[in-house]
Amino acid sequence: MADKKATREAYGEALAEFGAKYNFVVLDADLSKSTKTDTFKKVFPERFFNMGIAEANMMTTAAGLAAAGKTVFASSFAVFASGRAFEQIRNAVCYPKLNVKIGATHAGISVGEDGPTHQAIEDIALMRALPGMTVISPADATESRAAVKAAIETDGPFYLRFGRLSVPTLFDPATYKFELGKGIVLSEGTDVTIIATGLMVQEAIEAGKILAEKGVSAEVINIHTIKPIDAELITKSAKKTGAVVTAEEHTIIGGLGSAVAEVLAENAPTPLTRVGIMDKFGKSGKPAPLLQMYGLTAENIAAKALETIAKKNA
Repeated sequence: MADKKATREAYGEALAEFGAKYNFVVLDADLSKSTKTDTFKKVFPERFFNMGIAEANMMTTAAGLAAAGKTVFASSFAVFASGRAFEQIRNAVCYPKLNVKIGATHAGISVGEDGPTHQAIEDIALMRALPGMTVISPADATESRAAVKAAIETDGPFYLRFGRLSVPTLFDPATYKFELGKGIVLSEGTDVTIIATGLMVQEAIEAGKILAEKGVSAEVINIHTIKPIDAELITKSAKKTGAVVTAEEHTIIGGLGSAVAEVLAENAPTPLTRVGIMDKFGKSGKPAPLLQMYGLTAENIAAKALETIAKKNA
């Protein structure tokens, strides 16, 4: 599919669409035009609340509404949602296991010119560490819509990670099947496994094509649910190929790469290379050059795949 859409746009559209069927409320921290929750606000103004630039207060309000029986979406930029309100998410939302869904937009360095203060590169690590928190990083608009629906229909806290940048629509809404906690094999292979999440799924697919031209068979897996992660699929693929590369728009510490490393260490020790942000902050700049600068490209994934294959043959 050739069209492009930012996952944050799909998030806003999904809230407005599902608002007609499900009785949930939406809170935002004075960023509704950017997070796209204003799409919901226009249709259901009585169920939308602007909490101002006060993310900690927003999360405790969300917890209170959830404790009163409501399903609540609380939205802000990922860096503020996960960082500024971490204590409230931990103690007010996760500890009592409340039905709060955090819609975190503008994640990763593809936020671009807003720079390192606004580029959430550690949010997956923070949210993954919280007991009972489900963490989802959709790859495209279709998957974003499905993730919102799953969050509404599943009890408990969710962290939904969306991007600012328009990305290709990879999956057909008419046929796509989203299953919480289950990865998706996009192409089967025998030489190396490439596991990606978010906008890096598109790059992983392209990396598979680059490798195919070199006679290398890559198995490409989309992991939309980072927690709970699909340990069964990861283990099965690692045992088949004997080499694994992960790709994420996030620090390699504590994110998808770490989650996969944990699975492999416990179930199928395998040579592993993590493609992501290498313990650095981001920079201000256009998204495409930033992704290139930090090695978040199909070419770099393919190169790392070849290096990892060499390790298993060493």
